[in-house]
Parts: sequence; C-alpha cells; structure tokens
Amino acid sequence: MSGPEIFVIIIVALLLFGAEKLPDIAKTLGKGMRDFKKATDDIKRELETSTADIRRDMNEVSDSIKKDVTDFSDKINRDVNEVSDSISNDMNNITSEVKKEVDDVAGTIQSDANEVADNLKKGAQDTQQTINYGNDVVSDGNYRGYTD
Repeated sequence: MSGPEIFVIIIVALLLFGAEKLPDIAKTLGKGMRDFKKATDDIKRELETSTADIRRDMNEVSDSIKKDVTDFSDKINRDVNEVSDSISNDMNNITSEVKKEVDDVAGTIQSDANEVADNLKKGAQDTQQTINYGNDVVSDGNYRGYTD
C-alpha cells in the first residue's frame, strides 16, 4: 500500500468510529494481533517439541534396529565361518585318508607287479636254460628223441 491509500483508510476509520474510539480500537486490534502471534508461536513451539520427541524416539528405534541387525549379521557371519572351517577340515581329513589308501593300493600293486616281473624273469631264465640243454632235453630232464 502506498502513502495516500493508508491516509484514506485512516480518514474513513476516523469518520466511522470517531476520534474517541479510534485509540481504543487500535489498542484492541494490537492486543488481538499480539495474542494471535503469541498463540501461533506457542503452537509452533509445541509442534517442534512434539516432533523433536518423536524424532528422538525414531532415532533411538532406528539405532536400536541397526544395532540388532548388525549383531545378527555378525552372528550369522561367525556361524557361516565356523561351518565353512568345519567343512574344510572334514574335506582335508577325507582327502588325506583317501590319498593314504590310494598310496597303499598303489604300493600293493607295485609290489605285485614287481613279483610278477620277477616270476617272469625267473621263468624266462628257466626257459633259456632248457633251450641251452638242446632240443632233445626238456625241462624235466627226460630225453625226447626226434626222427627225421
């Protein structure tokens, strides 16, 4: 509003209410505006206080939930690690046992193969000796004659 508009409003108010009532009206209007502002400030303060309590409660609940989730997650990780270590140890033990059994079987097979090889060598030597006696003598030492 500009200066002339305010001046017009004051003159209209003076004519309507008179010079005596104008200060009382202004005083009442000022008091009403002050009470309205005070009530508005009280409502704002109450809302801020109420929401501050609610925000604090929500932060506490949120922190509590985060802590619980973190603790639960840590417990699950520990359990998973324990199970994993246990499975790993069991697999290592089984692998060691299987390897030992395979080595034992391989040793037995090697021993049997060596024995067979020795028997074959001995048989070859016996056959060679029989051949060395001549065509007429067989391994039992009896003569078998041939005729042409």
